[in-house]
Amino acid sequence: MNCLPGTPKELIPLNLPLFSKPRFLVTVDAEEEFDWAGDFSRQNLGTTHVPAIARFQYLCDSNGTVPIYMVDYPIATDARAIDLLGQYVETQRAEIGLQLHPWVTPPFEEEVNRTNSFACNLPDDLERAKIRNLDEQVRRAFHTRPLAYRAGRYGAGPNAMQCLRELGIGIDTSVRALFDYSHEQGPDYSHSSLYPYWIYPGELAELPLTTVFAGALRKDGPRLFQKSLSRLLPRSLMARSRLLERVALTPEGIPVERALEAIDIALDMGLPLLNFSFHTPSLAVGHTPYVRNERDLETFYTWWTSVFAHLRARGVEPTTVTEISNAAFSVA
Repeated sequence: MNCLPGTPKELIPLNLPLFSKPRFLVTVDAEEEFDWAGDFSRQNLGTTHVPAIARFQYLCDSNGTVPIYMVDYPIATDARAIDLLGQYVETQRAEIGLQLHPWVTPPFEEEVNRTNSFACNLPDDLERAKIRNLDEQVRRAFHTRPLAYRAGRYGAGPNAMQCLRELGIGIDTSVRALFDYSHEQGPDYSHSSLYPYWIYPGELAELPLTTVFAGALRKDGPRLFQKSLSRLLPRSLMARSRLLERVALTPEGIPVERALEAIDIALDMGLPLLNFSFHTPSLAVGHTPYVRNERDLETFYTWWTSVFAHLRARGVEPTTVTEISNAAFSVA
């Protein structure tokens, strides 16, 4: 396993004048449809949900928010997605980044299994070839330079970071703060920084996905959630009892009341950037566990409407990867 450590040993924060007031970023994993509970397969290439992206983009437009779509290979080769997302990029209503799902990205040399679904577990040359193929396809499809990178399943490694430097991509957003995938031979971000930081100063910065601990014991969250208390009390019981709960800023599986509380906790912590995320198949019914019917879909949109309103009320303004990059590399 050669996965990215959650936080470098000598962390250099990404201190930018832009962050004098808190900002938020919406990152969207634009990807194919597959069975989340099943095995990985190279045959799962469905993109029938792509037209449903338009409704979410309209909501972002209405709220002055420019999302970045982290595009994987099946999306980058889908004519409907190229046309739709291409329009948003051309009119500066959205940005484009890369998201590597290694099992559906050529070259196809590895065995398809759970271990290899984390790109950091692949041979260096193969991981690099997949990233380069994805980068080339995205540039060709959207006539633009991808601005950021996310490893599918958050499986980033040092080799990928070096490849990003070579491609001139200055932002990574693969770190899912406070999550541990080591039981699946993936990375352990359980003690990662929630604050943006430099991976390579002046060349490559990390924008971690935002997760916080809520509940009466949240100040001891990193220690208790992973170890002693979780052995005594199931995490579900800790959450129901409001002792300790891990809350990611995503509409997938997180009730809106918890998300609004998490926003307030993150702001009280002084986080300069709130990084939200979700997966595009959740924009249509039946493709993810989070949107199984029309009622779930309307709940999804109510979540975003409430979150946007709460961010406005708290004075948190939207930002973009372009804005962050321009600020970071002008002072680096």
